[in-house]
Amino acid sequence: DLAGFAAGMAAGAVMAAIFGVLVIWLNTNQYATGLALSLFGAGFSAFAGISYVQEKMPERPNFAIPGLADIPFVGPALFRHHPMVYVCVGLVLGLIWFLYRTRAGLVLRSVGESPESAHALGYPVRRIRLAAVMVGGALCGLAGAYISTVYTPLWVEGMVAGRGWIALALTTFATWRPARVLLGAYLFGGV
Repeated sequence: DLAGFAAGMAAGAVMAAIFGVLVIWLNTNQYATGLALSLFGAGFSAFAGISYVQEKMPERPNFAIPGLADIPFVGPALFRHHPMVYVCVGLVLGLIWFLYRTRAGLVLRSVGESPESAHALGYPVRRIRLAAVMVGGALCGLAGAYISTVYTPLWVEGMVAGRGWIALALTTFATWRPARVLLGAYLFGGV
């Protein structure tokens, strides 16, 4: 699992770095660049993964938290998940802390909200943006690795089936606030 998660994060970070260089330094259109890289990623994964089609991973142990997993309705919803689900909740909480309680988070937010002001204060706006895009890409890659290693422990072409676009809609729905993204993810998942 860990090797798959690391590979997914690396692939996501590389794709995000390509996106960042094209958009941030070469001023290409964000939508066209994102769509082109999405199509490239889908095609490349189909090409690279052809030998893995329908190959199942070994059986996984049951990840239920004893006692809590047996609570009606709440137990299955909250306490019967793979440990990576809880790690991601921790990542969201850590991101909230980082963005709202640290100097680096404040700088990142200022670069996003007023790049001219951040540049006037001497911050390397383009490099900060690229780093933020790469971290976001790595987290997207982690999500993709979760789908193929845990959620559906096999690989088939097109298995993501547009879930990334739902995440994009979720971000807009949550007005770019991490706590709302977490709550919205549970809402979207429940629906």
